[in-house]
Amino acid sequence: MTHYDVFNGDADGICALHQLRLESPRESTLVTGVKRDIALLARVDARDGDSVTALDISAASNRPALEALLARGVTVEYFDHHYAGELPRHPGLRALIDTSPGVCTGILVDRHLEGRRRVWAVVAAFGDNLDEPARSLAGPLGFDPARLAALQGLGENLAYNAYGDTEDDLIVHPAALYRTLAPYADPFRLLAEEPLLARIDAARRDDLGRAEGLSPEYSLPHARVYVLPDEPWSRRVRGVFGNALVHRSPDLAHAILTRDAHGDFVVSVRAPRTAPTGADALCRAFPTGGGRAAAAGINHLPRDELPAFVRRLEAAFR
Repeated sequence: MTHYDVFNGDADGICALHQLRLESPRESTLVTGVKRDIALLARVDARDGDSVTALDISAASNRPALEALLARGVTVEYFDHHYAGELPRHPGLRALIDTSPGVCTGILVDRHLEGRRRVWAVVAAFGDNLDEPARSLAGPLGFDPARLAALQGLGENLAYNAYGDTEDDLIVHPAALYRTLAPYADPFRLLAEEPLLARIDAARRDDLGRAEGLSPEYSLPHARVYVLPDEPWSRRVRGVFGNALVHRSPDLAHAILTRDAHGDFVVSVRAPRTAPTGADALCRAFPTGGGRAAAAGINHLPRDELPAFVRRLEAAFR
């Protein structure tokens, strides 16, 4: 029998899996990819008697593959905080899903494990731009400000590494990044001993510095829209740049666009920090859109639909 660990390649997916496998080690086949590559269950060639753990990928986007796995006799454990739609009713499925704005998959796994690997849930929450829930989780752990800042930086770097339209845009493949983390129960030891994390941090800071020099393409009463150049650094930075923007202007929504191979757009949306809902509903109005309440995206926005998107963005957060 084979077990498959299927996870989003960002901080939340990696840290959620890390919590589970620190607590319950097992041999598994890893299935992951860039952050927007969420239709991952279709890659799982599991058979009767095999098992799957799915983490931080929308059940709505994976429903046909999920139903096919269950029909083949595969048992599936599912943790997620994205829009799920109606889940299949099947004895082989065990799902813990919560789409509340202040929750990430790492927090759901923390609940499941009753806090036994909580430091990694803190990293996951920071990586998902959930600073207040992260600090609340960290409170009982007694970290001083310097250690808390180190955990925040780690989460932000793990999240940053997952952004890109293809694996060639990334600093390191998420599966390799997870394998780097896997031996470390202590994130501070990881930071002290693994040069890969310093390399990712340096790249993130450099990319963010380039983005900070750009002006918005559209400045609306309730939103800002940035169009980044067609470069690998742009595709890597759009998530952390969006997070930085909502910290700077918490009452505004933000959209960060990059060009795809066809001259159309890939879109990242951040709801205002003061009202962190509506991003997922806005993006699901487009055929390739999805995400969560505070942060969502559109994988392919035709360039002639940009004016309509801008109008809908402003209307959604008016």
